[in-house]
Parts: sequence; C-alpha cells; structure tokens
Amino acid sequence: MAEIDNFMPLLMQHEEEGLLCPVIAHGNVHFMWIKHSNLYLVATTNKNSNASLVYSFLYKLVEVFTEYFKELEEESIQDNFVLVYELLDELMDFGFPQTTDSKILQEYITQEGTKLEVAKSKVPTTVTNAVSWRSEGIKYKKNEVFIDVIESINVLVNANGSVMSSDIVGSIKLKTMLSGMPELRLGLNDRVLFALTGRDKGKTVVMEDVKFHQCVRLSRFDSDRTISFIPPDGESELMSYRINTHVKPLIWIESVIEKFSHSRVEIMVKAKGQFKKQSVANNVEVRVPVPSDADSPKFKTSTGHAKYVPEKNLVVWTINLNEGGKEFLMRAHFGLPSVENDEVEGKPPITVKFEIPYFTVSGIQVRYMKIIEKSGYQALPWVRYITQSGGTLTAFHKVST
Repeated sequence: MAEIDNFMPLLMQHEEEGLLCPVIAHGNVHFMWIKHSNLYLVATTNKNSNASLVYSFLYKLVEVFTEYFKELEEESIQDNFVLVYELLDELMDFGFPQTTDSKILQEYITQEGTKLEVAKSKVPTTVTNAVSWRSEGIKYKKNEVFIDVIESINVLVNANGSVMSSDIVGSIKLKTMLSGMPELRLGLNDRVLFALTGRDKGKTVVMEDVKFHQCVRLSRFDSDRTISFIPPDGESELMSYRINTHVKPLIWIESVIEKFSHSRVEIMVKAKGQFKKQSVANNVEVRVPVPSDADSPKFKTSTGHAKYVPEKNLVVWTINLNEGGKEFLMRAHFGLPSVENDEVEGKPPITVKFEIPYFTVSGIQVRYMKIIEKSGYQALPWVRYITQSGGTLTAFHKVST
C-alpha cells in the first residue's frame, strides 16, 4: 500500500528530465497511469500484467465516475469518498475487473446510498446473467434504434503539400430504445462478407483492428461475419474499426508566414473544401501557431471570424464551409518586441478541426438492421453518418524576410 507514495516524486523527476512515460518502474513495481483533468489514476503491479487491460480499466473508471459525478475532478472524489469505495468494490475484485457497466451499477449503487430501501438493495439479476449489460422488463411505447456511424480522419501534410500519413478511425454508436430482450443483426458493406457470400458488387470496405462491445457474438462474426447481439439499453459504442487507406485532406490549407525581426509577423492562410459541392463542413476551426512573444493582433477574413488565444499561442479562425470547392482567406498581423527572444521556438503545425454530416470518407454503409423480439413488435432503425477531424495537420510553409 505504501508503494503509491513513490509515484508523484518519480513522475515529477521524469517530467523534469523530459522522460515522461505511461509506465513508470520503481524496483519490481510498475505504475501505469493516466491523467484526467487534475487527477492521476494509477494502477500498480509487481507482475507481468496485461497493460492493455489495465489501461482499458483505467479509462473505464473515468467513464463510470463521470457518469456518477458529471465532472470527475479532485473535489468530486472528496465529496463522494464512500461512493467511490463502493464502486471500486464492485468494479474490481482481487485485481480482476468485474461489473464495469455504469447503467447496471446504477441499479444498486446510487448517490443516495444511505436512503436505499431494503428491497432495492439486492444485487440485480443482470450482474449474474449471461446478458449482464441489459436488464429484463424494459418497456418503451415507441421502439426505435438510432445508429451513428462516425469516422475521424487523421492526415499529416508537409510544407510541400505531400500527404505523409493518413488513416481513418471509425466507430458505430447506438442509442437503443427497445422493449424486452431483442436480438439485433447489423449488416455492413464489408468486403470479407461479400467475398464469403459471392456478392462482390458495389463499393465495399476492408476494416482492420475491429473491436466490439461485449454484447456482440464473436464466434458468429468469426464464422460468417454476421454482427449479431442483444444491445445494452440507451447509448453505447457497438464497435470501432480502422481503415488504412490513402486519404486526401478534406480541407486543404495553404499558409505563408513572414517574420520581420524585431518588428512584426504577417500570416496568410487559405482554406479550401475538397469535398462534394452538396456537402457542408460545420464548426471548422483552423488553429495557427504564432510566436510566444507576439502582441497587438489584427485580423482580416473573407468569412467567419478570427481570434487570438494568447495562453495557447494560437490564432483560431472559425468558419463554416457551406459547399466544397470554395476558397477562403484569413490574414493576421502581429507585433514583435524589439528585443529578440533567446529561446529557440519550434515550428508546430497548423491543425484543422471540422465535422461533415451525412458523409463517410471510407464509404462504409449500414445495409440493414434486423430487429427480432419474441413479442413481434415493429421497430424503426435510423442511421446517421458523420465525418470529423481526428487531427488533420499541415506543416508551416514559411517565408522569412
């Protein structure tokens, strides 16, 4: 128990030396840690533990605590000490993760713990059921399931405009409002499935690193690529995947930055949507790094608005690209001090954030969603597609004068 006292001094020492690492060793003990707002969540082990499992559990802790306390920070832990201990007691036993579904935990661990009635304090059968993620007896007047296909694209572009690396990370999220214990079957335009069934027609995708929610029958997927499951009630992530393919930047950025010593820096940034004309990019943010000693900002934009964020040394240009193919311009002017800063500053890249609804880069499609329930009710499935930036970057194209 005393080993944890060594964690913070070691962390600070590693930070000072620039050797910060997610796993810190002290003798034969390893600390695996994550940071969330002003909290460190730390797991200790003196064995060759499964690191992936440990980190999955730590992130699950954050998810469960956030579900209970809304905001997870030092104050919410101090205010809910008893509840935290109760939750940890159910989340893990003897170093093994147990019940980690917050909806099931909320059935018998509530924030009014002392006011629990005796009848309600029994452990729900879901904890010991084969279907531990869904309670029995759920009823809705209108049976619906909402499917969100969300893809994040990560593209790294150098100063010459060449794509250095790109990939697509996708997830399929559900909001299930279905009565009883329904069985769902989801069909995608999966290339492996089409090849197995001999229907190799139309656009298909090859998914890699597929990860499923525990409700999916993995043996069924392995044998015939059918995604079959009894869904959790409410919101959940059904699956995530990665598609390793060449992606062109959906928003093209060109920049020229001129730095005049001891006087000023001039920035010119062009943004152009490289997607279909009928598509729209919402909440576009172009983040342009500026020198830390810059001051007196002035902006001129052809659309949207620009603002200086001095604590992050950034100019944030916010625009909506209402159709593909159009080009927009932003100019910024900053003053520089007459005394040169001795510190050599790096050249961080420009980053772009955006969201494009009704569109996926990979072309993945939900072909069908079958809902089977013994009472035979009719249910409506709804599908929505969204593409967003994971971290679209472009390096500076710099002209010094």
